[in-house]
Amino acid sequence: MSVAVLEAQNLAKRYGAVTAVSDIAFSIYGGDILGVLGPNGSGKSTIVKMVTGLVEPTRGHVLFRGERITRDLTLYKRSLGYVPEQPDLYGFLTGWEYLELAATLREIPPRILREKASAMLQCYTLYPHRDSPIASYSKGMRQRIVLIAAMMHDPELLVLDEPFSGLDVTSAAVTRELVELLARQGKAILFSSPVLEQVEKMCSHLMLLKRGGVVASGPIGEMQAGFAGNSLEAGFMQLTEQVDVGRIARELADAVLAPLH
Repeated sequence: MSVAVLEAQNLAKRYGAVTAVSDIAFSIYGGDILGVLGPNGSGKSTIVKMVTGLVEPTRGHVLFRGERITRDLTLYKRSLGYVPEQPDLYGFLTGWEYLELAATLREIPPRILREKASAMLQCYTLYPHRDSPIASYSKGMRQRIVLIAAMMHDPELLVLDEPFSGLDVTSAAVTRELVELLARQGKAILFSSPVLEQVEKMCSHLMLLKRGGVVASGPIGEMQAGFAGNSLEAGFMQLTEQVDVGRIARELADAVLAPLH
């Protein structure tokens, strides 16, 4: 078997006495889309920060093509496209200037930048707004600029932390199709989301988290088959939330519908 593009070996992260994640292990090969799914506070963003080199694990290692990313973090990041959960953008820059900055850091030649950025801005309906300051952009426009910046250097590995946040229906559909096309071209993709429907539609593999640990993982078809006829949603709720959704919904409805007098 070929070497995994991205591998996590028994990752753990502690903040003082608090354990954020423990014993996280997975491998992503070219063409794989691994969905990391879990409720808020389950450790998704901590895992993302460790595999992107933003946070050092307390224990364990992250490998890129069989080598620890700490061996040459700068070289690793050249092969990485990262969309953070909450991107911090320079509002005083225009959209085009922000892409120029990203291109400079990625060592993309100016001619290639003009060709790639123009095409991607057109596809994401941002070209008419390229010279407007980012401070004037809507949340969805900012998210599209971040997606372009993360992908225009043709990275081998994409790490997407809630990439659909703020996107309208059309942009979300385009992005989902784009990610699937890139996977078919051999890219390795880690996709973190709290939204089951997104993960189920896109991912080839799934890892379910609860309180910083893995409760289930595997190819998504095997995961679906393993829930004994239940839907993936029902299996997810059973493994991670362990609540009676129907009962809670009925109690909420009773409260909403209760008489005001």
